[in-house]
Amino acid sequence: MNMHSKIEAAPETVVAEPRKRTWRTGALIGAPVLLALAGAAALNREQPAIAAPPPPTVTVAAPLVRPITEWDDYVGRFEASKSVEVRPRVSGAVTAVHFTDGAIVNKGQLLFTIDPRPFTAALAEARAGLASARSDVALARANLERGNRLVADEGISKSDLDQLNAQMRAANAALAAAEARVRARSLDVEFTQVRAPIGGRVSDRRIDPGNLVAGGDTSGTLLTTINALDPIYFAFDGSEALFLKTKRAQAAGEAASPVEIKLQDEGEYRWDGRLDFTDNGLDPRSGTIRGRAVLRNPDLFLTPGMFGNMRLSSGGTAPALLVPDSAVQTDQARKTLLTVARDGTVAAKAVQLGPVVDGLRVVRRGLAASDRVVISGTQMAMPGTKVNVRAGRIAPVHEAAPPGAGGVAVASQATFASR
Repeated sequence: MNMHSKIEAAPETVVAEPRKRTWRTGALIGAPVLLALAGAAALNREQPAIAAPPPPTVTVAAPLVRPITEWDDYVGRFEASKSVEVRPRVSGAVTAVHFTDGAIVNKGQLLFTIDPRPFTAALAEARAGLASARSDVALARANLERGNRLVADEGISKSDLDQLNAQMRAANAALAAAEARVRARSLDVEFTQVRAPIGGRVSDRRIDPGNLVAGGDTSGTLLTTINALDPIYFAFDGSEALFLKTKRAQAAGEAASPVEIKLQDEGEYRWDGRLDFTDNGLDPRSGTIRGRAVLRNPDLFLTPGMFGNMRLSSGGTAPALLVPDSAVQTDQARKTLLTVARDGTVAAKAVQLGPVVDGLRVVRRGLAASDRVVISGTQMAMPGTKVNVRAGRIAPVHEAAPPGAGGVAVASQATFASR
């Protein structure tokens, strides 16, 4: 019996031991989890709420109000106000050249000498013929006077008297022809000295002494050319709008539009002139019209064929609103400026822009002089949000223009009007 009791007790002990270990394991796992949850709840109760960030600070300023003069830009070439091809009026051998290639010559200055001896001999012959014609006139006059005296005594017939009158008229005609020949031969002698028809800069000589030249108005040998440089022309092609503007200005009785020109290696417009000519028709292929300005060139520095950038005044002086060009933003196809209201709210205004003047952009429409424009910190200002403002100031930025524009015309520009 005792043996049977021990055998039954053993399974009860084996079954009770695993249950005790399972309860202890759950207690060990659950306690840390409860402690962690309790700690998190305590931390949440003790941590304060995160404060909202302050509004960003931007710099604002009212637009600069200054009078400006707007210009339209063009590219063109200088042209001589007068240009003459020097050709001989008589044929002969060139005996002397009296100028230096490329020199400045005055009107009437001697340039070439053609051998005058043949023409001097022809002049002497013409003068001899003139003397003979004068003698014939004197004889015819004397015969006519005798005939007139005999008429009273009926010593001469009417027909003989008519012949004497005819001889007198023929002698006078021969005298006039002889005088004309003398004048023609005198001109030939004078034309052997080729003089400058205008003043200006002469080109190089095309004929050296010793060569024979042919005379004539158009078929004569080209000796050299002369360009008049003071004043000098500046020719350019303008748009149809330029033509309309010029015509309306002329109809209103306005003065000729002033122009300013700079050369390709110059940074400033230092040559002043005025618009004096527009062509009588537009080119139908390009829609442009040829225009011309005239300007003084006292030191003859400007030379025909040189390129230049010209700006033409497109109107009188007018006040304008100006803001920094960096403050302008692009919203798809619109240009906008950020403004700040009195309560600090940012708003975007669509504007119409003009040219740049010393780093400042002209605003034609969409902005008022009392608006506060964001000029710094635009990346932190969003339309509809609040910002803190800091007062700023808008001032021109005087930058030297790069020398030469490479022949590229700008649509328009402006300058501050002189006071």
